[in-house]
Amino acid sequence: MNKHALPAFAGLILLAGAGVAAADTLVLTPDETTAVHEYITTQKVTPVEPPSGFEVSVGATLPDTIELHALDVPKVQKKYEYVVIGKQTVLVEPQTRKIIQVIE
Repeated sequence: MNKHALPAFAGLILLAGAGVAAADTLVLTPDETTAVHEYITTQKVTPVEPPSGFEVSVGATLPDTIELHALDVPKVQKKYEYVVIGKQTVLVEPQTRKIIQVIE
């Protein structure tokens, strides 16, 4: 019985890790992505340049020098913030400033 417990426990650990990793990213449906795009284009937010050496990627933490804007889209249930960096719309978890999705 014990020789089956270790692989089962290892599997649970892997699944728990995948759940934590999934919490750091956001996958919008096509309908939500369209709603976000429409909202952001009506806001007329001026794109910013990334700070020197900063690469826009999911999981990266935005520096405090970048101003974030509230994302008020009813189709997206959780409250996120965003910024337009160059030609990319970057969705951010407000409490951690982590990038959770990049929309090209």
